Amino acid sequence: MRILITHIQELLQVRPKGTLKIAGSAMKKLPSIKNAWLLINQDKIEDFGSMETMPEIDEIEYDKEIDATGQIVLPSWVDSHTHLIYAGNREQEFVDRINGLTYEEIAEKGGGILNSAKKLQETSEETLYNESLKRLEEVIKLGTGAIEIKSGYGLTTEAELKMLRVAKRLKEKHPIEIKTTFLGAHAVPPKFKNDRTGYISHIIEEMLPKIAEENLADYIDIFCEKGYFSLEDTERILEAGKKYGLKGKIHVNQFNAIGGIKTAVEHQSLSVDHLEVLEKEDIEALKNSDTMPVALPSCSLFLGIPYTPAREIIDNNLPLALATDYNPGSTPSGNMNLVVSLACIKMNMTPEEAINAATINAAYALELSETHGSITKGKIANLIITKQIPSYGFLPYAFGSNNIDQVILGGKTIF
Repeated sequence: MRILITHIQELLQVRPKGTLKIAGSAMKKLPSIKNAWLLINQDKIEDFGSMETMPEIDEIEYDKEIDATGQIVLPSWVDSHTHLIYAGNREQEFVDRINGLTYEEIAEKGGGILNSAKKLQETSEETLYNESLKRLEEVIKLGTGAIEIKSGYGLTTEAELKMLRVAKRLKEKHPIEIKTTFLGAHAVPPKFKNDRTGYISHIIEEMLPKIAEENLADYIDIFCEKGYFSLEDTERILEAGKKYGLKGKIHVNQFNAIGGIKTAVEHQSLSVDHLEVLEKEDIEALKNSDTMPVALPSCSLFLGIPYTPAREIIDNNLPLALATDYNPGSTPSGNMNLVVSLACIKMNMTPEEAINAATINAAYALELSETHGSITKGKIANLIITKQIPSYGFLPYAFGSNNIDQVILGGKTIF
């Protein structure tokens, strides 16, 4: 199938091959072509340019033409941090927070992650798959073209394997790129309530080998935070993951800065995610590293906690990616359009910075920069075609509207 898109008002995020990530002041630049065309061949971007330089229409072989007059075309969003596979919901905890309980207080009385784990352990794999498939299809329609999915709501070997097997089935259902992360160290289950070190050993000696045997994970993660897992725990998990070829994608600095960023960088982690609390030494640790900082602004919105200090990160010549943190407890939304808007409204990022963070830099956070995240010849044809809008700045500005007209995934029109 060859699709020709013509009269594009503006073709966004046009990058040369080899652009892996954007940092510092370069994030304010968003290369584009106005009055453009683009040709898709099967699942790849074959060619593009300005309408003025487009070959004669009868010289181009195509099966379908899309007239994008007044519309903007950009690469699909990449969501590099989600917990999309979960059972049930936690709306009662939402009400509890309204009534004054903190996230930590809810966790202490059996809510939070342990609540989700109990529900997931009691849910069949088929039910879990069907619930998760609905969520995945929803975020695809909202423009997400590649996504990471974590385990971590199982907390037993059987339940963690169940989650990752569901993710594997989701990969087979749709052409969306899915990367999986093993997050057994999300919380300490009741069985190991007074033996956190024993639980870490259980993860390393029991869970990890079985997950590796079935090739169910691309990455490994741990919630490095007071009340959850220590720096020593984090080092053990990262070292264990390396033995199976799993890079780290670490939850750090959500509520406290305890040195997790430095530890993650020292262990060559692919990304450090959350960063709502950031110290000067954390910034210094990230400099001259290959680790991508990832902000999760819709989590801050939902929990009412500080937002990641994006300006401090970018103004220190660092890159930044954006993701949803889609999960039942702190971010029950996988809408990357909202995330881009929040980055501008609450984190003082420009539209250019936010779009770069949600595309090319987010692709880097999943090791997908060679195939996703920009308009580049040979990359996967995952595209958003907007409705007729005045400019790309309108996307974060009109935060309550769905301005997506069509989504193309792997060269196929999804809707």
